Amino acid sequence: MKEAVGGKFMVLSEKQVERIHRAALEVLKRVGLRVESERFLKIYSDLGAKADFKTGIVKIPPKLVEEALKVVPHRVVLYGRRPEHTLDLSDAKVFVGTGGAAVRIIDLEAGQARPTTLQDQADLAFLVENLENVHFFQCPVVCTDVPKEALTVNSFYAALSGTTKHVQESATSPRAVDQVVELAALIAGGEGELLARPFISFVCSWMISPLKVDVGVAEVLRRVVERGLPVALSSAPVTGATAPATLAGLLTLVHAEELSGIVLVQGIREGAPVLYGPVPGATNFRTMGYVGGAVEAGLMNAAAVQLARHIGVPIYSDAGLTEAKAPDIQAGYEKAANIVLVALAGGNFIHHAAGMLESMLAVAPEQYVIDDDICGMALRALAGIRVDDETTAVEVIGEVGPGGDFLTHPHTLKFARSGEFFIPKTADRSLRADWERAGRRNTRDRAREIARGILARPRPRLIPEEIDHKIRSSFPILLP
Repeated sequence: MKEAVGGKFMVLSEKQVERIHRAALEVLKRVGLRVESERFLKIYSDLGAKADFKTGIVKIPPKLVEEALKVVPHRVVLYGRRPEHTLDLSDAKVFVGTGGAAVRIIDLEAGQARPTTLQDQADLAFLVENLENVHFFQCPVVCTDVPKEALTVNSFYAALSGTTKHVQESATSPRAVDQVVELAALIAGGEGELLARPFISFVCSWMISPLKVDVGVAEVLRRVVERGLPVALSSAPVTGATAPATLAGLLTLVHAEELSGIVLVQGIREGAPVLYGPVPGATNFRTMGYVGGAVEAGLMNAAAVQLARHIGVPIYSDAGLTEAKAPDIQAGYEKAANIVLVALAGGNFIHHAAGMLESMLAVAPEQYVIDDDICGMALRALAGIRVDDETTAVEVIGEVGPGGDFLTHPHTLKFARSGEFFIPKTADRSLRADWERAGRRNTRDRAREIARGILARPRPRLIPEEIDHKIRSSFPILLP
C-alpha cells in the first residue's frame, strides 16, 4: 500500500493541547479513578500511586504518568500475513479499517436486517481482503450463533480464514486470550514468530466512563499484556452522559482515562505495546441517545490525535460511524466528513471507517464497498498535490500553446494513468442518457453488484490444511 501521512489538520492549538493535558493530569491527581480490585489497586500502589484499598479510589501523581510515558513504545508495528499489509503506526501515518461490534447485518440478497452470524464474520473478512483502501480487519460483527465460551476463538478463526490483513478483536476472558494466542501461533509457526510479527491484536474496553475500571475487562487486558500482544485501550465517554457536555471537557476526561490505562499497562509489563484509544461520542440532547456520526465527534477524534501525538503514543482513532439505518445519503456525508477530518489530522489506526451503520449496531456488505471509495478519497487527499518541474508543466503548456488542446499530449496520457486522480468504483460519472440506458442505478446498486461479485469468487485456503486440522482438533471451531 502507498504510505499515507496526515498531520495536515489541527483543530487545537499547541497551547490548547497542553492545557487539556495539564487538566487531565489534575483530574488523575485530585479525583482519581475507581478500581474495585485488590490486584489492580496493588499494581497502581506498587508504582507509587495513592491507592485507598477501602474506597477503591486511586489517585495518580503527574510524575507517575511521566515515568510511564518514558517507557511506553512510541512506535507500534502491526503486521498482516503478507508484507504489503504491514501497518507502521508511527508519526502521522494513517491506516483505515473496519470496526465492531454489530449485532445486525443488512442481508445482501433480502435487503432486510437480521442477526449476525459466524459465517458473516468470515464473509466480511473475505470482502475486506479484496478492498484496496481498507487496510485492516477489526472483527465487525458479534457472532450471535456462537456460545459465549467459544465466541472469541471462533471470531478470530473466521477472520483469519478470510483475510491476510491484520486482525483485531476483543476477548471475552483471559482464557479466550490464551486460546487465540495459541491458535495464531500455530498459523505463525510458533509463538516467537507471532510476537516478532504480530498479525493479530486485541482491543480492550477496560474503562467505564467516567473514571471507573471495568475489572473483568481489565483482567483480559492484563492477560493480553502478559502474552506480549499489542492492545488498544478503548474508552468511550459521551458528552453530557458519561462525560462533561463540552467537547473540551470530554477530551480532558478521556485523556485522563487513557493516561491511567497507559500507567497500568506499563505497570503490568514495562515496554508493552499499547495504542492510545479514545472513542469520544456526542449526545443527541433531544433523546439523550448516542450520536457517532456527528461532526462534533469528528472534531473530538481529530483533537484526540493531537493529544496522542503530544504524549508520543500511537492512536487507535475512531471515524466512519453514522446513525443512518441503511447505505444512503446520510451515511455518505456523515462518514466522509469525519473520516476526512481524522485522516487529515493523522489518526494512525482509524477503525469504524468501513461498513458501520446505525450507531455501530449494524453493517451492510455494500456499505463496505462504498466506504472503500470514501477511504480512498480521504487517502488521496492525504497525498496532496505534487509540485515540481514535471507537474507544473511549463514546457507542456509551451508546446500546446494558446488555444491548443492537451487531450492527446503524452503528458496527459501519463498522468491520467499515474494515480494523479482517484477513480471511485461506486460513483456514476456518465452522461444522463447513458445512466438512464444502464437502468438508473444508484451508488448502493453498484456497490451491491461489486460485493456480490467479490463474495462469489473462489476462496483461497489462507490457513494450510495441516494447520487447520491442528486448530480444529485443539479448539471448538464451528465454521464449516
